[in-house]
Amino acid sequence: MKFKTIIEPFRIKMVEPIVMSSPKQRDKFLAEAHYNPFLLKSEQVIIDLLTDSGTSAMSQRQWSAMMLGDESYAGAHSWEKFEQTVHTLTGMPHILPTHQGRAAERILYSYIGKKGKFFFSNTHFDTTRANIEYSGATAIDLPTPKAKDHESDFHFKGNLDTNALEQSIAAYGAANVAAVILTITNNSGGGQPVSMENARNVSEICKKHNILFVLDCCRIAENSYFIHHYEEGYKTKTYKAIAQEMFALADAAIMSAKKDGLVNMGGFLALRDNKLADECMQLLIITEGFTTYGGLSGRDMEAIAVGLEEVFSPDYLHYRISSTQYLGRNLKKMGVPVLYPIGGHAVYIDAALLYPHILPQEYPGQALVCELYKTGGVRCVEIGSVMFGKYDTSGNLIPAPMELVRLAIPRRVYTQSHIDYVIEVFDHILQNRHQTKGLRITKEPQFLRHFTAHFEPLP
Repeated sequence: MKFKTIIEPFRIKMVEPIVMSSPKQRDKFLAEAHYNPFLLKSEQVIIDLLTDSGTSAMSQRQWSAMMLGDESYAGAHSWEKFEQTVHTLTGMPHILPTHQGRAAERILYSYIGKKGKFFFSNTHFDTTRANIEYSGATAIDLPTPKAKDHESDFHFKGNLDTNALEQSIAAYGAANVAAVILTITNNSGGGQPVSMENARNVSEICKKHNILFVLDCCRIAENSYFIHHYEEGYKTKTYKAIAQEMFALADAAIMSAKKDGLVNMGGFLALRDNKLADECMQLLIITEGFTTYGGLSGRDMEAIAVGLEEVFSPDYLHYRISSTQYLGRNLKKMGVPVLYPIGGHAVYIDAALLYPHILPQEYPGQALVCELYKTGGVRCVEIGSVMFGKYDTSGNLIPAPMELVRLAIPRRVYTQSHIDYVIEVFDHILQNRHQTKGLRITKEPQFLRHFTAHFEPLP
């Protein structure tokens, strides 16, 4: 027997209080944070959808495992559990622990990247692009053309355009391509999944041209869910088996375990090549720590080892994907322009369609982010021209391809009533959208400006 109501497959043992602020207070808080929600204090936020990274609630098994943490500097048994779990999942012989995904990115991409080198991806995320560009290399996005159609029900809009990949390799020269990165799910592309067929085709192209193929696999379990349910030939395979099949196609894998590892801190770099692993290991020791802890405590590694098992639970994944889709479908029903189909970890709003009167150089995504906070204390993040916009030689903005706002849902944290509240906040946003104005940047760093930039509202 099936029921319409999807319940959380867990009971709550501990609660964290939420401070309920008033609109007047939030106006003040936002102005003090220079209209950048990253600069707000956590107690000033009612519903925090800024990121799903490191914001998960851990299970009783994970908290119990942390008590067994071996904090030995070298050769801890917690490392052995961590290494065995990651090796079983990825099939790769060299496992390097890191404190989070961007540390693994920095190690690998600083070694293989330099001026004159190119990286291709379905869509590079912010830290990935920053680490690549900091090395002097160039990051180029090659998303499938189907990603532009926000209304179609094609389920794998996170795919990489393999025709464009072949053309780009021919144009730049295979020897100048440092790596091809497949981000699963495609975070900057609307949280859309990647099909196994696409991963297989990318793998074959990389092998043909002797190019390193990297999986950015922080949401590998969620991606496996979509393959199981929407790609032919995978209905009888478990979610973990699907993930293992995808890992088998790659030469390397980078994971921020703060997502599908269901932990608050941790990550890894997994490699097949012995020489590349040796070089990366030296960089790990210099900046992160010894090879058997890499910036992580033993208790962190214990929690990750458990989390990488729990995340493939059918009950958990059904709840996870269904709860995200509940938010997305209700917003779409209201008339909010969401990217469709709804992805696994977040709902993405097309702010350019919501605010057609706000120009790209006035940052419509940042305007929506500010309105959501002022209206209901909901914190989220812009993924548009603030995060990915560039300047030409005259200082004029080159807008990002899309002006998106991401509502990233922490794992095992919020209940349906919290999400219903967010839906109500959007109802108010819709009613007053024509009164919303854009912003301008008053201060910004060279890299990852969205984290610390200052804004002010336009008159």
